[in-house]
Amino acid sequence: MSTEFDAIPGVPAPARRALTEAGYPDLEALDGADFTALLGLHGVGKRGLERMQAALLERGLSLADAPAAEDRTATFTLGHTGENAADLRTQATGQSPAEYVEQLDTPRRVEHGRLLLEIFGRATGAEPVMWGPSMIGYGQMHYRYATGREGDTFRVGFSPRKTKLTLYGLPHEERFLDRLGKHTTSVACLYVNKPEDIDLAVLEEMIREAWNSGT
Repeated sequence: MSTEFDAIPGVPAPARRALTEAGYPDLEALDGADFTALLGLHGVGKRGLERMQAALLERGLSLADAPAAEDRTATFTLGHTGENAADLRTQATGQSPAEYVEQLDTPRRVEHGRLLLEIFGRATGAEPVMWGPSMIGYGQMHYRYATGREGDTFRVGFSPRKTKLTLYGLPHEERFLDRLGKHTTSVACLYVNKPEDIDLAVLEEMIREAWNSGT
């Protein structure tokens, strides 16, 4: 499922046009895009980009190197409440994660998806759940921002995207990242080109740390 830019409150028309012309047809296409580079597009302003970053975070996505917004203080509680912002589209679905992985468009992506299903399943001991069209999550938690906006999401998870593997909910502490291998990070996500680039034992350690921390 894709989210049109005009569905994000406070994003002006010039910014929507500039992003579309730059090759970003919808909100989800911005996942992993560089915040500063997008600011360089004519018509894209800092406030509108911050609003899009907030919408991305609610969907488990993020711009790269995006500054933390001033009013994004949030509280998190374990479990599902069903209390979601009206425009929040990324929710748990009934699709089978295993079937989703097997239907990916290349053998390489299928292999990566199978591997991550195994690692996340072993580290969490939980069953995977599809969130939106392409994210696989484990566990549930509820967030509520200082603005009053709230929603349900998963605790840890991944998405075997075409360009990079996107990992959600993992610690960004140097004691892990220094040992992980080749990766990049954003406010909410960790990106890996392929499993061969990282130490999978460290990845599993990071998943266990996030899961056992209760967040």
